[in-house]
Amino acid sequence: METNEPQQTEEQEDQHKEAARPPEDDMSMADLLKAEAEVSGKVYSREIVTVKVVQVNQEFVFVAIGEKKEAVIPLSEFQDEKTPEPGDEVQAVLEKKGGEGRNTVLSHRRARERAALDAARRMFEAKERVKGKVLETVKGGYIVDISGVRAFMPLSLSELGGAHKHYLPAGAKVRFYITDFNEKERKVVVSRRQVLEEDEKLRRTEVLGGVRPGDIVRGVVSKVTEEGLLVRFQGIEGFVQLSDIAWKNMEAELKTYKRGQRVKCKVLSLDKETERLAFGFKQLMANPVDMLKRRFARHARLKVKVVSVAKEGTLVKISENTEGFILPDDYGAEGEPKEGQELNAVVTAIDSTAFRLILSVKRCEEVEDRKRVAQYLKGSPTLTLGQILLENSEDEGEL
Repeated sequence: METNEPQQTEEQEDQHKEAARPPEDDMSMADLLKAEAEVSGKVYSREIVTVKVVQVNQEFVFVAIGEKKEAVIPLSEFQDEKTPEPGDEVQAVLEKKGGEGRNTVLSHRRARERAALDAARRMFEAKERVKGKVLETVKGGYIVDISGVRAFMPLSLSELGGAHKHYLPAGAKVRFYITDFNEKERKVVVSRRQVLEEDEKLRRTEVLGGVRPGDIVRGVVSKVTEEGLLVRFQGIEGFVQLSDIAWKNMEAELKTYKRGQRVKCKVLSLDKETERLAFGFKQLMANPVDMLKRRFARHARLKVKVVSVAKEGTLVKISENTEGFILPDDYGAEGEPKEGQELNAVVTAIDSTAFRLILSVKRCEEVEDRKRVAQYLKGSPTLTLGQILLENSEDEGEL
């Protein structure tokens, strides 16, 4: 590699040499010579060295390496960085030895690459996360930059669950783990998916740690099945069993839900180890049995209308949303009622499965009969003592 650096006069070189030296008060001549020899030795051993900038022109950066003639670094190698100034320190590695009339040429770019490769190796061995930037998309993945080291990230390692197409744009800053490292061939493979999986696991742990049974949360229906619903809550799926959809008419209620629908539900149970959540919808609504108990007292007398008659009993309507049932043993004196007939009945129990009242016409009639007898007895004349004695004497005379 030939260089076109300008030739310097011996006077200029001495001035530059003197500028690169620390004050004699701080360092003795012996120490100075020793330090310069060490720098020079490292340079020619092709080690990465830190050198001080002496001069900068349009093509080269002149640096002191412990010799009379400065070494040069092409200015183009700093195009991605701030242009160095005299007095700055930069890292470099030997590119080409100098000779008669030629300056030694160093490379800042290669020093950066080697340092970055060393750093990448350390992070690979320590299994540390690495920061990087997407440079370009290629077939099957991405080329990413790790502080100067080019690495390959397969599509399968770029997203949670893998990916079948490119989603990351050029310039995107990402974090990943180095999964494969070959320093000799300069081949580095990285995985963003491993970072995403770790973060997702941590996030799910935090979400599950923030909820408990009885909490009311909001989620989104992710799937509808015959057995119930899958509801996604902050990225975690929970299940709503058919029996927890509604208190009654569960199958019909299930059909009203669609994928993507936002819902409010109650946390019934959670298992942090398996990350399983159980939700309920009906638990947010009042239990119909409790409502019936509050509205209808035991032995309350009601007027009902027959809806249908079957062998098992008679279904009656009490109000728009309330039904009752009369067993055959509880029919009245007229026997089996007819559809559309109006009846008087009393509440005897509540069917907690069908959420309806159990009624009895027979008991209602018995109550009515007792009331009539009581009313009759209440209206009968009271007998005097003389009438009672007269009736007793007449009874004795007959004997």
